Amino acid sequence: MKTVTGAIIVKDKKVLILRRAPSEAFAGYWEFPGGKIEENETPEHCLVRELKEELNIEATVKRFFCESVYRYAHGEIQLLAYIAEIGNDSIKLTVHDQLAWAGKENLLDYELLPADITVARKIVRELL
Repeated sequence: MKTVTGAIIVKDKKVLILRRAPSEAFAGYWEFPGGKIEENETPEHCLVRELKEELNIEATVKRFFCESVYRYAHGEIQLLAYIAEIGNDSIKLTVHDQLAWAGKENLLDYELLPADITVARKIVRELL
């Protein structure tokens, strides 16, 4: 099982989601920002690193939110989602081709990656 992280960044009762670029695996699907945990790296450190690399933003991880496990054709993924805050709004996309701030009324309308859907449902119930 591969463990990955996802950041739940909420602003004005909306959560940040990103769309995978055409050159990426699962192109066109939406996801929470984050990525694969590297060897000897904590999930929290992974999130800070990934948000800097992929969005050029400084982040602070606040607390664990939930876990989602999903079996894709290529293997099982464990997604660890954390509430995070960002220091600025000047997001620069490097790996994704679009971003959106989705609210309670439309978050589940986006074509989210399967592992992210469980997290999105919990966000709609508890955060937005």
